[in-house]
Amino acid sequence: MTNTHTTTHPDSAKPLIPLPATLARHTTTAGAALALIGTFMAWTWTSAFPGDLTVTGYPGGLQLLTLTTAALTILFALAAYGTKGLRWLTPAATNAPLRLLAIATLGTTGYTLGAISSELGGLVNLEPGAYVSGIGALAATIGAFALPADAPSTDTTNDNLWQRIRHTLAAPTPRRAQPIPDWAGILIIVAAFAIGLYVFAYGIDTEYTELFIGFLITAVFTFAAVTQAGLLARLSALTAQHRTVTLSAAFVAAICFPFTQSSDEYSLIGANILIFATVALGLNVVVGLAGLLDLGYVAFLGVGAYAAALVSGASQSSLGVHFPFWAAILVGAGASLVFGVLIGAPTLRLRGDYLAIVTLGFGEIFRITMNNLNGNSGPNVTNGSRGIPAIPDITIFGYDLGISHNVAGFTLGKPGNYYLLMLVITLIVVTVFRRSADSRIGRAWVAIREDETAATAMGINGFRVKLIAFALGATLAGLAGTVQGHLTSTVTPEQYQFAGSVPPNSAFLLAAVILGGMGTMSGPLIGAALLYLIPAKLQFMQDYQLLLFGVALIVLMRLRPEGIVADRRKKLEFHETGQLDIPEQQSLTDTPVGVTKAGA
Repeated sequence: MTNTHTTTHPDSAKPLIPLPATLARHTTTAGAALALIGTFMAWTWTSAFPGDLTVTGYPGGLQLLTLTTAALTILFALAAYGTKGLRWLTPAATNAPLRLLAIATLGTTGYTLGAISSELGGLVNLEPGAYVSGIGALAATIGAFALPADAPSTDTTNDNLWQRIRHTLAAPTPRRAQPIPDWAGILIIVAAFAIGLYVFAYGIDTEYTELFIGFLITAVFTFAAVTQAGLLARLSALTAQHRTVTLSAAFVAAICFPFTQSSDEYSLIGANILIFATVALGLNVVVGLAGLLDLGYVAFLGVGAYAAALVSGASQSSLGVHFPFWAAILVGAGASLVFGVLIGAPTLRLRGDYLAIVTLGFGEIFRITMNNLNGNSGPNVTNGSRGIPAIPDITIFGYDLGISHNVAGFTLGKPGNYYLLMLVITLIVVTVFRRSADSRIGRAWVAIREDETAATAMGINGFRVKLIAFALGATLAGLAGTVQGHLTSTVTPEQYQFAGSVPPNSAFLLAAVILGGMGTMSGPLIGAALLYLIPAKLQFMQDYQLLLFGVALIVLMRLRPEGIVADRRKKLEFHETGQLDIPEQQSLTDTPVGVTKAGA
């Protein structure tokens, strides 16, 4: 029998660029410092380029992003030198974060220089500051890739350039953290959420496309650097230790968001993100926990929206009734629950692709039915393609969400009011998801997802468990649909398609779950936020959104198939852990001869 074992590649620690390690580190630090200095100089001679990069001594626009990444590169370089007080920045790796931050500096700077040249008509429009920052960023990147890898490789078969680059960006497991007082851990969690709120508010408040693209480049590579440094793992350990504090901090940070915005436009984006994220979290119950592929899930959002619109006193409602909001939201959630049971009962005995086809058909049937209930093809219930317009705004305890209010010196318009309402509903949905996932029924869902035959053999009623997941997911979608109908003031059948350039639709909802991380609580929230925010900010790419969306998913599935936020099971499933599936076999001659008695 042949023994199976792993060996360390002899050249795995060699850098991509042959330079002495000390010289490489000095080059990285000096290049980042040069890029930082360049941001205080003019990058172009005219203010025609957005952000006014003509001012000397005062960085603005995209220069601030280069300044940020260059400063972080210097900070992590000092930590790599072993500077006292900065070693906590790199509990897992020192060189991989430097490389990623150097790439962020080069990417942001290079994009800015390219955008200036493209929009103004050539490199002649660049001022010396642009060249200084560009050369500095390039030098920092070259120096960073001349540093050795943080961990030796165990793969001896893939010696191509791409595998070597990926290996240089990898990091080992973070070393064990020293115990800290509870109050210090709580302060770290609060600071982390404050930074997250600032970054999100900055990104959503970017005034022009060039700045948002630069922000994306900076945010992606900086997040990757923080992850590879081991800081995210440390923060995750703290949040797991203080879960109540974490949820409270996240809720408070989310409450503060509309008060940081100067325009209702961004509060409206925030409210729609919460609606999209809430529906995605409901789909995560069906897909992520129970493993049921539902391609018509957006129809349950439409059921909730239509049901609430019909009973909320809309002028075009065929029912002619006006329920208070608490009753309308119960009607919307209840209608989605009923439809979930009616659709799930005859179809959940199917599995895999067959179930996906049936749910896709349900989603299309819902949209066509809403179109046909127009008084000509069928009873006049939904006004057909015209939908139900003029849905009145919600009033809760005399507080009209449709008008502006002064709260603590800040003016909240209609989008801000609906954002806060949707935030409360999101909190309810998160609580339901968390309790369900940790319950006995949640463990049954996971068992069904992993192996339905084995779960049934262990005594789990697979049909009943799957029907509960389907009904719960539909109810959560209907809950969000009731608020969406009031926020948009109109519901039409075309809002609830399988695929389209404007979310939410079934394809984008499923992608949000996969992108964020199936079966996790925060994953779909992050995935939904990204998939809604990026198309909303990149309107000029509207004709190519689906193409770019597909490319992004392919890249993600290749590099991180478990999603942005992955549970331990998915990490073990999609990545090699260095453990052998079969223990290494030893021959009889490898063991010492003789028997030793216990206690001898």
